[in-house]
Amino acid sequence: MDWGMERRLAQIIPPTTGKAFFLAVDHGYFLGPTRMLERPAETVKDLVPIADALFVTRGVLRHAIPAASAPNVILRISGGNSIVGPTLENETLVVDPEEAIRLGVQAVGVSIFVGSEYEKATLTNLATAVNQYERYGIPVMAVTAVGKELEKRDARYLSLACRIAAELGARVVKTYWCEDFEKVTETCPAPVVIAGGPKTDDAREVFAFVRDGIDRGAIGVNLGRNIWQHYDPVGVASGLRAIIHDGAGVDEAMAMVAPAPAPVG
Repeated sequence: MDWGMERRLAQIIPPTTGKAFFLAVDHGYFLGPTRMLERPAETVKDLVPIADALFVTRGVLRHAIPAASAPNVILRISGGNSIVGPTLENETLVVDPEEAIRLGVQAVGVSIFVGSEYEKATLTNLATAVNQYERYGIPVMAVTAVGKELEKRDARYLSLACRIAAELGARVVKTYWCEDFEKVTETCPAPVVIAGGPKTDDAREVFAFVRDGIDRGAIGVNLGRNIWQHYDPVGVASGLRAIIHDGAGVDEAMAMVAPAPAPVG
């Protein structure tokens, strides 16, 4: 592995544990100002020191993330659709390597939609990104997105999507947790990080699927809403970090989360 590639991967996946905590704040690229991400700078300022890297768009990076906070960055480079459009799957590459180099990012991320009408286009996006960014020693993370078809998140589908992503050259693959998750991780040659899935207010539920996913072969997570939409985002982030890097259990992680506030009224 080239020195630059090895260095960038070590920045987002600390070699001391070989595990990773990525904080996803890229949701606005198709959702717009979703709840608790209306002001990204306020949302992430206390979370940056806890995460190993931010998954973010260039617009939010430039306008809302102070360079002085020195986060490791995985830059989203695919997009082109919105939640109000006819489909989320028809993405294209929207950032070129020179822009990523200018921003000094550690990695880039591309969504793929295996099994959709736009399968070929998005897999070609991934392959093109690998061809372009590997040239500069920048790792590409594939995101096995499912658009609005959440029922696709089973081991058979996700193992297929993750394996294809790895075969096309992704250095890391982001995918959903599912039952029999080891069927996904054991057949994917690239490291796997767990996506957040549907929003839940139950931190214990999040900690449980993360603990299970890591026990079944994931190296970490790439979570967003289940952290920064929680009433105690710092507590949830701290609990996740303990699970990922310290081997903590669910109860230990829960001890880091503040009690739920009393109902208003």
